[in-house]
Amino acid sequence: MLLAKVVRCFHSGQSLEPFFEYFLPMDLALKQLIPTYFTDSTGSDIWMKDLLIKKGELIEIVAPSGSGKTSLIHFLYGMRQDYSGSISYSQKEFRAFDSEMLAIYRKDHLSIVFQDMKLFDAETVYQNIEIKRQLAPFHGNSVIKEMASLLGISDKLDSLCKTCSYGEQQRVAIIRSLMQPFDMLLLDEPFSHLDKNNAEKAMQLILSEVRRREATVIFADLGKTEFFPCTRLFHL
Repeated sequence: MLLAKVVRCFHSGQSLEPFFEYFLPMDLALKQLIPTYFTDSTGSDIWMKDLLIKKGELIEIVAPSGSGKTSLIHFLYGMRQDYSGSISYSQKEFRAFDSEMLAIYRKDHLSIVFQDMKLFDAETVYQNIEIKRQLAPFHGNSVIKEMASLLGISDKLDSLCKTCSYGEQQRVAIIRSLMQPFDMLLLDEPFSHLDKNNAEKAMQLILSEVRRREATVIFADLGKTEFFPCTRLFHL
């Protein structure tokens, strides 16, 4: 792990300078980013632009179908690299991360709500959330029941995920994303199966957790969301 490497270097008298970049404020820089399969970036506020997103910003991205919304979220999470240009976290080029550093960033710095949720269907709702919490605990396990109650799925905690509706699964995915520490939360259409009332409740929970961490949000959806207090709005 990174901490063990730092300790070894310290005790051996080696320079700690190579590790400094991992403890800088987690800003995000995009430079001339575009999917390799795109041939035109006309009208986009993001593709082929130079952007700096500071820690703590609430970024909303309005992205019609086919504009590369999910691709962008996957690029920012390190799931895909079929793009040109660059993505940098804390002044470090994301493509340069080895598998260990990528795992550290996903455990301690980056959280995500996937559009397709990526839940374990054969596990219960509680197990899906608790697995994530145990990997990098930010909350005690009692918070799972509290959040489930807030989002109206407390009666589903012992149910298998595959028996839950899409709206219920979406709330599970949201709660799961809030179990870990993070400096940036990536949201890909997180409310697509929720009515406005439940979406607003989920957003309030997300914002409460974001404020606790002083984190950045990258929220991508098909249209503008009136109850998200974005600091900047981009059209993809």
